[in-house]
Amino acid sequence: MSVIEIHKLSEEGLEPYARLTEMQLRSRQHPERGLFIAESPKVIRIALRKGYEPVSLLCERRHLTGDARDILEVIHQRVDNGDIHDDQGNVVSDFKVFTGDRELLKSLTGYALTRGVLCAFRRRSLPTVAEICKDARRICVIDHVVDTTNIGAIFRSAAALGIDAVLLTPGSCDPLNRRAIRVSMGNIFLVPWTWIGEGNAKETDRTLGDILHPLGFKTAALALTDDSVGLDDSQLQAEEQLAIILGTEGDGLPHRVIHDADYVVKIPMANGVDSLNVAAASAVAFYAL
Repeated sequence: MSVIEIHKLSEEGLEPYARLTEMQLRSRQHPERGLFIAESPKVIRIALRKGYEPVSLLCERRHLTGDARDILEVIHQRVDNGDIHDDQGNVVSDFKVFTGDRELLKSLTGYALTRGVLCAFRRRSLPTVAEICKDARRICVIDHVVDTTNIGAIFRSAAALGIDAVLLTPGSCDPLNRRAIRVSMGNIFLVPWTWIGEGNAKETDRTLGDILHPLGFKTAALALTDDSVGLDDSQLQAEEQLAIILGTEGDGLPHRVIHDADYVVKIPMANGVDSLNVAAASAVAFYAL
């Protein structure tokens, strides 16, 4: 394991942290070559525990023997075991740990780093919708939610409140976006997820019912309409397999999604309030259902 002292952000090896955009990190054409950035020791530990493969680590100098010490021990053991590979699949024998002073690292984000530790991880190939829904009872479908904070908060609630899996439409924010991961406190790694029909025109032309009914699911769209039922509806509560559909922050769910849903569900409100933030609504719905 090589510890490399850095003095400027243009140094080789810092591309994932300082120069690659979220889109470049994602690498849609070759997911196995894509990367994501995890911040803070807690989040990094969860990613390691769930089997994600680290590529490099960047931390304040003082954390080498402090908050990052146990993380480095885990990575060192994986290197010794031959469990870390490059994007060509070759075993990595020398893992790079970049370190520098607090002010230099602060310039990466414009604010003090969360606990001063960042780790670049390799993305994994995602499961199919059928694979992710196997044996699941309650899943969440995120439809065109683009705010990173909301995505992170929805995943945190999904992990905490018993949602078995999450599906996302291609127009939604990437769950492995750096801020989404941070807001979720690493809980994104605890809930299986995948995209619905990304890059497949035939798949995206199908309704959610077309995709989920053959897998045993009824769909429940969270929307305020004249025929919406409450979360406590007895028939809704009795469904063995249910997909809870959440819409975008501004316009909510498209009319087509609402029209095609098996249930349209509302959260009872007081004081004339007509809606909740999508992340808050998700927590209420997950708990109730």
